[in-house]
Amino acid sequence: MTPRLRPPAVTTHLADGREIDFFALDGHVPQPVPDRRPLPDRSGLQSQVRYDRQTGDWIAVAALRQDRTYKPPADQCPLCPSPDGTVSEVPAPDYDVVVFENRFPSLSGAAPDHPFALPDPASADLVSAVGHGRCEVICFSSDHTASFASLSHDHARLVVDAWRTRTAHLLTLPGVAQVFCFENRGEEIGVTLTHPHGQIYAYPYLTPRTRSMIARADDHRDRTGRNLFEDIVASETAVGTRVVVDHPLAVAFVPFAARWPVEVHIHPRRRVANLVDLTDEELDALTTVHLDVLRRFDRLYDSPLPYIAAVHQYSGRSVDAEGALHIELMSVRRSATKLKFLAGSESAMDAFITDVTPEDVADRLRAAGPS
Repeated sequence: MTPRLRPPAVTTHLADGREIDFFALDGHVPQPVPDRRPLPDRSGLQSQVRYDRQTGDWIAVAALRQDRTYKPPADQCPLCPSPDGTVSEVPAPDYDVVVFENRFPSLSGAAPDHPFALPDPASADLVSAVGHGRCEVICFSSDHTASFASLSHDHARLVVDAWRTRTAHLLTLPGVAQVFCFENRGEEIGVTLTHPHGQIYAYPYLTPRTRSMIARADDHRDRTGRNLFEDIVASETAVGTRVVVDHPLAVAFVPFAARWPVEVHIHPRRRVANLVDLTDEELDALTTVHLDVLRRFDRLYDSPLPYIAAVHQYSGRSVDAEGALHIELMSVRRSATKLKFLAGSESAMDAFITDVTPEDVADRLRAAGPS
């Protein structure tokens, strides 16, 4: 049975009207205070999407993001608790997990009473639209020095529950086609706020990578009558050489054609469209395997591994019915002292070249041992 969504313990608003949700561990009661910051009016805030006729992709244009916070000192972190409501984005003396609207969103304007549809790309040579959508920040812990890997299982499960609850809500907003939860960790990735956090995007379109994967999955269904993602999981599990964590309800493996120096995909054993469709047992398993892989990442070298964690999920509507919830983890670090930079082949042509074999990466991650 699919579990009920875990609602936020408290929902309130920041000084400029943005929503903030406090998710709490059992026995914890959030105590938010009024946000006393003199924030600017957001009524004129808007981004734009433009259609690229060369690729068929929608590109977000959000000049307002130029003003976002950039590498502040720890004592000015905008994601740490603000007991008096004068300093940060989280007006409270403490918290477990919080989700709030991004002050500098790439996409803005999604609302329950605001119907929206992207214009037909064939309607003109230069096609643009309001940057409809929603961008949220999710803080994993009030501890500035923590990481996702350092969380207890219950705390990490609370993050997953928050992802799940927000996914369910955002998919109900008119014009939202896809919800993407992700984390960037490490300055090597380009992170400008070191506090443990991630983001949640509600797009008005299917992203290019999603469209590509769904096209492959649709073709696979037409040719074989089977689901592509189910076949990938079955194949990787049967071969076993690239499996890193083998759990009865979830599996983590380095993909056969990995693009990144360190790359791991985590799949629930049962194919579902998104986090909302998982049972309590499956959510626990996904949390367990996710933590296990991240802790192995941090044991590969003497310093924490920079990574991106990307939760691929789908609406379950006909346009992406062949999709399968999974998490893709990737790192640009190719050795203890070297990074992979996207050069001409990758950046200009999207033709990836990897310097290590997936089998070797899987061996090293297995040797890193269980948590």
